[in-house]
Amino acid sequence: MRLKSFLFFLLFSVSLGAQVGGEQVFNFLNVSTSARQSALGGKVLTLDDVNQALWNPSMITKSMDNQLALNYQNFLADVSYGSLSYAKYFSRRFGTIQGGITYVNYGKLIAADDLGNETGSFKARDLALSIGYAYNIPRTYLNVGVNFKMISSIIDNFTSNGAAFDFGLSYLNDEKPFNATFVMRNAGYQVNTFDGTREPLPFEILLGASYRVANIPLRWHFTLDNLQQWNVSAENPSDTQVGIDGSVSNSSIKGLSNAFRHIVIGAEFFPENDFNLRFGYNFRRARELRLATTRTFSGLTAGFGIKMRRMQFNYAFSKFHPAANANTFSLIFDLRSPEF
Repeated sequence: MRLKSFLFFLLFSVSLGAQVGGEQVFNFLNVSTSARQSALGGKVLTLDDVNQALWNPSMITKSMDNQLALNYQNFLADVSYGSLSYAKYFSRRFGTIQGGITYVNYGKLIAADDLGNETGSFKARDLALSIGYAYNIPRTYLNVGVNFKMISSIIDNFTSNGAAFDFGLSYLNDEKPFNATFVMRNAGYQVNTFDGTREPLPFEILLGASYRVANIPLRWHFTLDNLQQWNVSAENPSDTQVGIDGSVSNSSIKGLSNAFRHIVIGAEFFPENDFNLRFGYNFRRARELRLATTRTFSGLTAGFGIKMRRMQFNYAFSKFHPAANANTFSLIFDLRSPEF
């Protein structure tokens, strides 16, 4: 049997530093394609643009009306991510609907038999279609939202399909310097399997918040991820220790170290201006992709945004490893403008 599935899941286990690699299907759903979100650590949940709706449906608001976002990410191992997001406001009573598409192209992969002999090549791709809706609870500052997703994945002649939904609840008050949100992502089911073995989706529970500092053009973003699972740690080969008798062991991952792996932070400078700077840090990615002998700066992210009339351009650089970085580009168009 050709090792197609093995190569596919090996790619995921190496590249998805923020997931427990190889334990779920459709892991591409937890990779951000928004440059603004990526620059702030990759898991921010409280942004006020149309791309955020793909991650947190409770952030869908009237302000996103007729916004269109196009995103592209040059991910690890020459994997290409792309996404589109659009929102339409209908009325005060009905609210706003958002639709999105996420596409992943893994390029041409090598096929081999059980002995490792190359037998040719094959292609693989992932696709997710989503539609989201949010509603403001009357006389409160609470927004509740839900996304529904149809998911498709192809590895050569093998196909898998699934369905999932996201749920979000956010506190949004323009008169306060902070907001907060609770999100459940990718609750669903693998309808059709690749080889008869059904796998779980990358379900995740998150808490997020942001705080605008008074008298300083700075907004902090804070996320706690994977709250459905306390132990998210994975051994890093760089932590291997060799005993005097030649035995090999990994240093134990203690409670505090594991706790920090749930944290993602970001800082946005001049968030209300036409030009702003963004920085982020993903603790789990930093710890699990670091090297013991050299400083790698894994886990760091940075980027900027520029507003030009009715268009915004965002860029993000994500550091994974000395041999692997990711660049993300986003364009957001405000189609309400008659000048567009």
